[in-house]
Amino acid sequence: MSTSTPIIEMRGITKRFGGVTALRNVDLSAYSGEVLAIVGDNGAGKSTLIKVLTGVYQPTEGEIIFDQKPLVMSSHADAINNGIDAVYQNLALADHLTPAQNLFLGSELTKTVLGIPMLDNQKMSEQAIAVLKDRLGVQLKSMDVATESLSGGQRQAVAIARAVRHDDLRVLVMDEPTAALGPQETARTLKLIQTLRDQGLAVIVISHALDDVFEISDRIHVMRRGECAGVVQTADTTTQEVLGLITGANLTQGGAAA
Repeated sequence: MSTSTPIIEMRGITKRFGGVTALRNVDLSAYSGEVLAIVGDNGAGKSTLIKVLTGVYQPTEGEIIFDQKPLVMSSHADAINNGIDAVYQNLALADHLTPAQNLFLGSELTKTVLGIPMLDNQKMSEQAIAVLKDRLGVQLKSMDVATESLSGGQRQAVAIARAVRHDDLRVLVMDEPTAALGPQETARTLKLIQTLRDQGLAVIVISHALDDVFEISDRIHVMRRGECAGVVQTADTTTQEVLGLITGANLTQGGAAA
C-alpha cells in the first residue's frame, strides 16, 4: 500500500430499492497503489456497491469521500470526470470497430481537410498503440482489424486501455476480469492488473475466482447479504477463512478491518 490515506472511502452506504435493502451501512476504503478485491456470493451486494462507487446509483444513505473531500455523483459520467472508471464483465466494446476506435469511442479525434471535419484515424491509432504499450505493455499484431476478431485477453486489454487513456484516472473498478478466459489469458490479465497497481492506481476487482484474488490482491473485502462481513489482508488470511466470511460460517469471528 503506497499511501496511508485512502484515495476513496465509502462510509455508511445504504441503498434501498423500494422496500428492498440491497446495501446496509457498508464501509469501504481503497488506497492508491493497491488491489482491493471484493468477494461474496451472488446477491451479496457487490454489484450494487460498485454501481454506487461509480456513480450509476446514488446511495440512499451514507457518503463517498474522494481524495479526502466529499463526492456526490449523479451519473457514471460524473465518476469518470472525477477519475473513477470501471471495466464491466461485458467490456462494452463495439465489436465492429477497430481497437483504436473503441478506445476513442465517444471522444473521437478529428482533423479538418479542405474545411471539412473528418475522423483522424491515424492519430487515434498512434495514440491507442502508445497507451496499450506504455500503460499495459501490450502490442497487438494489427490495429486495423475488427475488435471482435481479437482474443478474450486482447479484448480485455482494449477495454482497460480505454479507461486508462485518461491521465486523471485514479480508481479503476474491474468486474470479473478473468471470467471466460483461458489459463494463459487469465495470467496475462492478472499481470495487467498488477501493472496498473504498480503505476499507482487504486484497482478494485470483483471476482468469484479466489485463486486469482489471492494472487493479485492486497486486501479482500467480503460482502454478505448486503453488508460487509469483513476486510482482511490477503497475506494474513487463507481461502478457508475468506470462504467462512462469505458463507457466514465464522461470522462471529468477523474480519480484522485493515
